[in-house]
Amino acid sequence: MGSPCEVLIESDDEVLSKKLIDVVATEAWRIEDKFSRYIPGNIIGRINSGDGQPIEVDEETANLIDFSFSLHKMSAGAFDITSGVLREAWSFDGSDNVPSNTRVNDILARVGWEKIGWQSPCIHLPQGMQIDLGGIGKEYAVDRATAIVLKLTNQPCLINFGGDIRASQTSVDQRGWQVGIESLQNDQTTQRVIRLQQGGLATSGDSHRFLFKNGIRYGHVLSPKTGWPIPDAPRSVTVAADTCTQAGMFATLAMLRGAEAEAFLEQESVQYWCYR
Repeated sequence: MGSPCEVLIESDDEVLSKKLIDVVATEAWRIEDKFSRYIPGNIIGRINSGDGQPIEVDEETANLIDFSFSLHKMSAGAFDITSGVLREAWSFDGSDNVPSNTRVNDILARVGWEKIGWQSPCIHLPQGMQIDLGGIGKEYAVDRATAIVLKLTNQPCLINFGGDIRASQTSVDQRGWQVGIESLQNDQTTQRVIRLQQGGLATSGDSHRFLFKNGIRYGHVLSPKTGWPIPDAPRSVTVAADTCTQAGMFATLAMLRGAEAEAFLEQESVQYWCYR
C-alpha cells in the first residue's frame, strides 16, 4: 500500500483480534500483489507490457477498470488511469526538480483514456502506454478488508491504510473513533480531529508529495490534459461517506476541480473538510 497500515479492534478476545489482523493483512497483500504497478508479472504488469496486444482480465480487474472509466466520465476526463506515466517526469519529493515543458509534453503523447481499447474483459493499450489503479487501490482494499471483518465479527473495528479509513461500526462508548486530519505543515500535528461513527473517510492532499520552486508549490495531483499539477487545488480535502471508496472518489474528484473543489463537494452534498 506504500504507507503504514493499521487495524484497531475494540475487543477483549485476543484470539479473535489476532485472526482479524491476519485476515486484513492477507487481503491487503493480495490486492497489493495483484494490482501494484511495481510488481512485474501481475495483471497490471501484463497489461502494461502487452506490447500493443489485447489482454484478457478477470472479473475483479474488469470491475475496477469499469469504475475507473465511470470516474473518467464524472470528471470530464480529469481522472485518467493512463496518466501514471507522468511520474517519469514528476518526482514529488519536496525538491525543486520541476520538469521542462518539453519533457512533460513528450510523455503526454502516451496519456489519454480515449487512446486505449476497453471491451470487457479485454483491454488493449498502444505501445508505450500504461494503466495505474493507484488512484483507487487503497480505498478498494480498505472496503474489501472491512467486508471480510464484518463476516467474522460484530466487534467495532477501524481499518486505516495510509489515511484511507473505514469503521465497521461506532466505538463501544458510542462517541465514535477519533481520527485526526494531518496538519498542512507536515509537523506531526493535527489540523482537526473528527469523530467517525461508521463508514469511510479519505483524504487527498499534498503535505507529503510536492515540489517547491521559485516560491511556487506544485502539488502531486496532475492533469492528464496538461501534464501539470491542477492549478488552485486545495492543500487537503477530507471526505466522509458510506464507504472508503466513495469517500476517496469524492476527495480525488474535488482535488481535480481545483478552485471549484468546495463548490463540487457542496453540489454532491457530502460531508467534507477542505483546507487551502
